[in-house]
Formats: sequence, structure tokens, C-alpha cells
Amino acid sequence: MKRKTIMQAGKELLARKNVRNALLICGILSFLLYVAMNIIGAMQYDGYSSASQTISELSAIGAPSRPLWVWLGFVYNALMLAFALGVLASAGRNRMLRIIGILLLAFVIVGFAWPFASMHQREVLAAGGATFADTMHLIFGGVNSILFLLIIGFGASAFGKRFRIYSIATIIAILLFGTLMGMDAPKVAANEPTPWVGVTERIMVLGSMLWFAVLAIALLRKGRGKGTPERSGLGA
Repeated sequence: MKRKTIMQAGKELLARKNVRNALLICGILSFLLYVAMNIIGAMQYDGYSSASQTISELSAIGAPSRPLWVWLGFVYNALMLAFALGVLASAGRNRMLRIIGILLLAFVIVGFAWPFASMHQREVLAAGGATFADTMHLIFGGVNSILFLLIIGFGASAFGKRFRIYSIATIIAILLFGTLMGMDAPKVAANEPTPWVGVTERIMVLGSMLWFAVLAIALLRKGRGKGTPERSGLGA
């Protein structure tokens, strides 16, 4: 008998129901951690306003909340990596779920690179201190928005009616509040007042991440441990 390859052993490990369930639970934990990061980060940043400042300002170069955010961000991305593997392991014959898993892996890659593309604080940007990192920050933000839409879009077509309606509502929220946030982006760079940018961005970002958690819960409830999910099985 031929010795098992590392890849084969990995596939067999992921095929175990308890392992897959543990990986899917990481999708829920990642959402809870990200909410906690926003709360703790704001507490570390004296004068920070969650309503009028962006999430990225918590990890901005020079921000007092940056060190902790970067470390917790690494944990968040590790949880998302586990979740992506859980989705792939749960896909079975469901092609849409496999696509979602691959897109989640792309999301994780961007996430791990994010600390190297952090923005500067508003005061620095307004004084003309923007660097290549600020440009990459905008690019990564755009890539993440596209990935959010693609992941949720494929999710909408992969499952049943109720989940499809929820997914469409989430996409509409992303587009609406993402547009509102984008209108305030020039004001952030100019260090002008942005009284609602933090609200609009958090609705967009946390709404997307909540969708990931709901996906994890749905897969757990539907018992995808058998590894052969049907295309219309979830939320029918």
C-alpha cells in the first residue's frame, strides 16, 4: 500500500465531521472577534469616534491602537483561514460553495497583507504625507469590497430562498453604505469633518462579516458533515 501524501492526509482530516464543524465555528468566532477589535481599539485610542472615524484609522500608522489591532488582526485572519477550509470541506458537490471557499482564501491573503498597506493618520494625509502604503490601502479596500460582493453573490445562488433574500439584502446594504462611505473618503484625506463615515463603513463591513457568520451557522445546522450538500438545500 502506498504511503499517504500530506495532501491526502489533510483531505481525510477535513472530511471528519467534528473537524469541519470546528473550522466552521471559526467563522462565527471571527465575526465576534472583529466586533471586539472595534470596541477595544476605540477604547485604546483617546479621542477616537466610532461614528465619525473609519475602522482603518484604528490600524493607521502612528495610531495608539495599531499594535494591538495588528496582533488581533492576525488572529482574525487565522480564524478566517480556518473558516475558508471549513467551507471547502463542506462543499461536497456544491460548486458554489467551492467557489465561496476559494474566494474566502483570497480574502484571507489580502487580510494577512493588510498591515503592510496601512493608511496614515488624517493629519499626516492632510499635510501631504501619504506614501505608497496609503495607495495600496485604497487598492486593498477596493479588492475586499469586490470579494465581499462576489462571495455573498455566489452564496445567494448556492442556497435556498430565505438565504437568497438575506444575501440580496446584504448586497444592497454593501452597495448603499459603501457609496455613502466613498463620498466621505476625500474628506478623510483632507482631515475634514466626517460625522457619519464610521457608521456607514461599519454597517457595510460588519454586515458583510455577519453574513459569513450566518453562513457558518447555516452549514452547521444543515449538518454538512456528510460532505454532499445539495445546491438548493440551505434555507429552503
